[in-house]
Amino acid sequence: MSIKNQTTVAISADHAGYQLKEAIKNAFKDTLIFIDFGTNSEDSMDYPDVAHPMAEAVESAKADWGIAICGSGNGINMTVNKHQNIRSALCWRVDLAELARQHNNANVLALPARFISKELALDIVKTFANTTFEGGRHERRVDKICM
Repeated sequence: MSIKNQTTVAISADHAGYQLKEAIKNAFKDTLIFIDFGTNSEDSMDYPDVAHPMAEAVESAKADWGIAICGSGNGINMTVNKHQNIRSALCWRVDLAELARQHNNANVLALPARFISKELALDIVKTFANTTFEGGRHERRVDKICM
């Protein structure tokens, strides 16, 4: 399964997700264009500081979609979902990433760095990147998310 070239992805991570963020960027450097919102080390920091700018890049269409990473995935997922036009899905399995795109038209993938392997994370990213929204009955539901 190959990823569509020239897709721009906004990516951010806190200190717990830094290593995974770098692994994802390295693994997909030939197929995805990354806009990296940090962090840039394993030094403790606050995930909202990198999550909000990443979400804004997706909302404003500077990026096609985004990846948000923290230790559990929960905090950064909650933060980006505060943005009106973000539909972020916390995924720790490949099938969750596929369904998030197919049924929920997710535009941000949240990953729990402390709970998944690098290999699984790369498979999840590949699936998220290659899955499209089914529309149909799901369109009506997705339209009701933003109030």
